[in-house]
Order: sequence, then structure tokens, then C-alpha cells
Amino acid sequence: MLDFFTIFSKGGIVLWCFQGTGVTESFTGPVNALIRSVILQERSGNNSYSHDALSLKYKLDNEFELVFVVGFQKILTLTYVDKFIDDVQLHFRDRYKNELEQKGALALLNSHFAFEDDFKMLLREAEESSKARGPTSMRSFNASLKSQKTVKSMIETKGGDKGKEQGGKKNKNELHILIKSCLVFQGMQLSSMKGDLLAVDYESSEGEEEEEEEEDAVERGAFGGMFGMLKGLVGSKSLSQEDMEPVLDKMRDHLIAKNVAAEIASQLCDSVAKKLEGKVMGTFTTVASTVKGALQDSLVQILQPKRRVDILRDVLEARSQRRPFVITFCGVNGVGKSTNLAKISFWLIENGFTVLIAACDTFRAGAVEQLRTHQRRLNSLHPPQDHGGRPIVQLYEKGYGKDAAGIAMEAIAYARNQAFDVVLVDTAGRMQDNTPLMTALAKLIAVNMPDLVLFVGEALVGNEAVDQLVKFNQALADHSMSDKPRLIDGIVLTKFDTIDDKVGAAISMTYITGQPIVFVGTGQTYNDLRSLNARAVVGALMKA
Repeated sequence: MLDFFTIFSKGGIVLWCFQGTGVTESFTGPVNALIRSVILQERSGNNSYSHDALSLKYKLDNEFELVFVVGFQKILTLTYVDKFIDDVQLHFRDRYKNELEQKGALALLNSHFAFEDDFKMLLREAEESSKARGPTSMRSFNASLKSQKTVKSMIETKGGDKGKEQGGKKNKNELHILIKSCLVFQGMQLSSMKGDLLAVDYESSEGEEEEEEEEDAVERGAFGGMFGMLKGLVGSKSLSQEDMEPVLDKMRDHLIAKNVAAEIASQLCDSVAKKLEGKVMGTFTTVASTVKGALQDSLVQILQPKRRVDILRDVLEARSQRRPFVITFCGVNGVGKSTNLAKISFWLIENGFTVLIAACDTFRAGAVEQLRTHQRRLNSLHPPQDHGGRPIVQLYEKGYGKDAAGIAMEAIAYARNQAFDVVLVDTAGRMQDNTPLMTALAKLIAVNMPDLVLFVGEALVGNEAVDQLVKFNQALADHSMSDKPRLIDGIVLTKFDTIDDKVGAAISMTYITGQPIVFVGTGQTYNDLRSLNARAVVGALMKA
């Protein structure tokens, strides 16, 4: 019934493995995919993972730094797997501990670990108990929880509603967004943006003082805010789920308050719990620093991309191939796609590249005029006479009501003929539930195959970020004509200057897509474009 079962250390050493009868394919591929996609990406809150036709269940043993993985076919419903993997862990760790004490680590690794008999006995017992259990009967209504609910329990009190309204009003009053009606370019001095972008930075003198005070508090063993709940933990013992439950609840509420989507916050807390469960702590201070460090490491790992997007290098490579580098921008309405497209244009021309802007938003009134205004202002900052009489930024537009995919194709062909370095494709804003517009976006990307697809999202959103990204990616996959559809390659996070330290949207977006945040918009001038500093963002997120 089982395809394989393997036990290995977190250092990557396989201690013992089992392969089912008749199974010829190696299990290294699925296990390596599990390590790359789940364990290294801090997504271990859920103990199951799917790879092709296989379902994988895994369990972490943090005390001995071991990983237990079992694989079986998806079509099978094996109800005993969870209990079986727990039993194997308990038996194996006891044997492992004894042999480690008797032989030592080096001798144990060089010798064969005999576990076949114990494993087969546990597997036989698990299969027999599953057969003996039989099907369960459906509960009656009187036996269910619904029958115990009264009408009174379903009525909200007046005081509760009032408190809710006041809380909502308070949050509304706390949000102050400065909107400038126009930009005055006469006499404007914009700083140079040559080379890589500056990173978003939250450090200040006040922040440093607070950090020093917090470190002093750690040394004294006194904690406030989110980590005040750790006082109930007892030192010199293995951490269990029950010990960490109050801490995790407080941690989850803290992340949600910082604008992390509720679902993502729960998954993060589950991942931290799995990471710490079974670890032996020496003192209270060690418990606190370990819990805090585990959360910070998880958040930094999520924000650091699996692959680095180096646009300047990629543009140079495309230029050597005598073709333009194409970037497509997509997102919902009003998030700042056109504005941040203009900022990225300014950054590119500051680095010596020529840019063609393709006006593929043929739906919103004023979209083409907005891009034309940006083109005129960018050319005034870099006059054509400084570049051999050729405008360094040009706009390709065909008016309104036309097919966006066709305009993008013509713009790319025009850029290739006129030797432009970069094509920036502006698309119409669309809600993720608008099926016709999502189909049109998928067509534009499938037909033109841009080098980079950037999703533009607001830093203000919370739970909505998850819904937007999931449905955008789903639409691109559903309406693609290829076996390997083009999905979102990166994220542009806008309006980052309006959220103070509520930076949770960055966590939500990168956790859902697994793709990096390439640009961060921090203001309303062309200079206000930054790259993401993962540790600075995590520092702001952890601030009480």
C-alpha cells in the first residue's frame, strides 16, 4: 500500500528507508520537492504534500533533528497513515537515541541501522487496526452540536455591536493618506537612480533605542507585548503544543493586526509550532529568544526570494540578443499600475536604457493621456538632444476600444525594429472575479510571452491580497494555451509610505505566490521606488 518511507536528518543524511513491493521509481524526486517547497520555505504548518501522483505525509522531530516522510498513491485513502507515522517516530527515536549514546554519531552513520523488523510490525498493526475499525455511522441531530445551540446564544448583544462600531471608527480615523493633486516639474531636482535600487529602510534613532531597550529587557528576563505570554512556559523541558498554545494565539493576533492575512498568519504560527515542538529549552530567557528567533527566521525566509530578479542584467542580455525586454503589469483597479510603470521607466532611463510604453489599457477613460503626460515629463528630464536627438521614452498607443493583446504584439514588433531596450506593457485594471477581463489578460500574456509578469498590489490590503493573487494566477493557468502556463513572476508593492509598520501585505503576497517583491513604491515622485529589505520589513512587523 505504501510506496516508500524514509527517515533522514535535517542535515540531509538518509538514516533508513523502505520501498514498497513492485515500486521501481526512485523516491528522491518527491522528497527533494518536499524539502525545497515546504521545509526550506517555512511552510511546514500542514503535514501533507502532493507531488505528481503521490501524496506525502511528513513529521518533524525537532529534538533529534529528524524528518519522517511516507509516500503513497493519491487515489488511495489510507486512514491509518497519521497514527502510523507517529508510531514509527516514537519507536525509531528510542532506538536512535540508544545507539547514539552507545556508538557515537560517527560510528552510527557508518553502520547500517536495523529497523526493518520494527517497521514491518508497526505497518502490520496499523493496517489491521484500520480494517477492524470499520465504517462509522452518521450522528443523529440530537447528538450533534447544533442541537445544543439556543436562540439566545445566536443573538449578539448591543454592547458588543457598539464596541465593534467604535473599533471600526477608530481604525478609520487612524488612516491618513496624503493625496497630491499634481506634480510641479519646474525646478524639480530628482536624485540619480543609477544602478540597483535602494532598499526600504525602517531604521531610525527611536527604533534603535527601542531595540536596545528590548535587548536589555531580554537580558533581565522581562518581556512585554506579544512575548509576555511566554511567562507561563517552564524551562528545562521539551516544548509541547500545549505549552506554546497561548504564545501562538498572541502571535497570530499580532500578525493579523499588522495586516497579515488571517489564513497566512495561522499557517505561519503552525509552521513555527512544528519547528519548535520537542526542542529542549534551558531557561526562560532561552525559550523567549528561541520563539522570537524562530518567527523572525521564518518571516525572513519567506520574504527572501527563491530566485533573484535582476532586471538590469536581463535587459543587457536581451540587448545582446537584439530584442527588447518585455515587462507586463497587471492588477486590480486603482493600485497604481501606470504611476509605478512611470517610476520604473525613470529608473531604466537613468541606467541608460531606451523605453517604449505600450498603452494596452484601452478601457479606462484617460489611461492613454496619463501615459502621454508621463512620457512628456520623462523626456523633459532626459531631453532628446542629450541622446542624439532621439526621445529616450516613447508611447505606443492605438486609442480606446481595441484588442489589448494585438496592441502589445504590435508594440513589441515596433520596439524590435526601432531597437528599444525595454517594452513596458500597461494593462487595464480588473477585479479578480471579472471572468471576461481575466480571460483577456491571460490571452495577452499567452500570445506575447513577456519576459516578466509583474502583479501590482497595494500594501494596504490584508485578506484581499490572498484572494487577488490566487485568482489572478488561477485565471492565467486556466486560460493559457501551454502545458506550462506563464504565471505571476514578481510583485510591485505600492503605497508603502501610507501604512507605517503594518507591512503584513508583503508577507501575504510572497507566501501565496512564492515569488519575490521586485519593486516597492514609497511615494509620489519618480525617485520613490525601492527594493525590499527583508530584515527591515520583518523588524517593523515584529515591533509591538
